[in-house]
Amino acid sequence: MSDPATTDSYPKKIQLPDGSTVELRRMTREDRDSILAFARALPQEDLLFLRVDLTDETVVDDWVQNVSTRHSLTIVAYDDKGLVGYAAIHRNPTSWTRHLGEVRVNVDPVYRSRGLGRALTSHVFDLAGELGLQKLTAHMTSDQRGAQAAFRRLGFVPEALLADYVQDRTGTTRDMVIMSFDIAGHTDQTLGTVKL
Repeated sequence: MSDPATTDSYPKKIQLPDGSTVELRRMTREDRDSILAFARALPQEDLLFLRVDLTDETVVDDWVQNVSTRHSLTIVAYDDKGLVGYAAIHRNPTSWTRHLGEVRVNVDPVYRSRGLGRALTSHVFDLAGELGLQKLTAHMTSDQRGAQAAFRRLGFVPEALLADYVQDRTGTTRDMVIMSFDIAGHTDQTLGTVKL
């Protein structure tokens, strides 16, 4: 497999299983307004489950800063209308969990169940190696069963269930599920092949 994590391999066009084409890029400061527009167009129900409020300019500005300092690496996907999804690895390089990266993936509702989330996640896995990470985690609420199933298909396993650990935008507490993936086990066969 060619290494999609090298800087010169982006932007690149990929074809999804349904035949549609999107362009993948590394996120830069120029993607700031597109991220805001993407988040602000999400259904209210989706916003309940965002780990951070991506409709808030200061939150997105912090994310852009984290990308520039390499505390986060992010792949964004665009179609001819704009940004349609992203996958990111966030890390804390100074803590005792510096070998871990947290994966966050979000896809426009129009592109769900069409292979975009899987493609984005495949590319972000490769970025994990660039950061020297050993393990990836994914955090979600216990009622996000679709997300849990998607991460299970990618090889993540449940590690912990924390009762009433998160509070959504309405103030309702929810249980949080932490899933993990050992990067040494990542192969093309784990994630399948994406047509490039």
